[in-house]
Amino acid sequence: MSGWHDTFLAMLGLAAAVAGFCALSLAIDRHWEQLHGRADGSKSALASRTRRKLRHAGTVGLLASLAACIALRGSGQGWVAWAGMLTAAAITLVLALTYATRGVVRLGWGATAAALVALAATLVF
Repeated sequence: MSGWHDTFLAMLGLAAAVAGFCALSLAIDRHWEQLHGRADGSKSALASRTRRKLRHAGTVGLLASLAACIALRGSGQGWVAWAGMLTAAAITLVLALTYATRGVVRLGWGATAAALVALAATLVF
């Protein structure tokens, strides 16, 4: 394996974890209402179908992150690397939800794009 391959796998692991946590956080009513509340003060209801799609997307993101970490470090150290990726992604999302709530959607889409680019680069290198 080359150094580039490992770099792109690490990038894939982190970006997929961030995207997964963004999707899972938006599946929570409180966070959804923070972003999509109506101007008149009433709350925007999160449809159960949308909630289910966000949960599935979050699960896929976290599983992709796990697969990247195991491919990067093997089955023994991959789980430890994944725990580190989850920690970094969770801290990123908590800070985004606290200080830039409106940016969470952009963060999620950006992380998804970064994960797809890293996946493509991993397959090329």
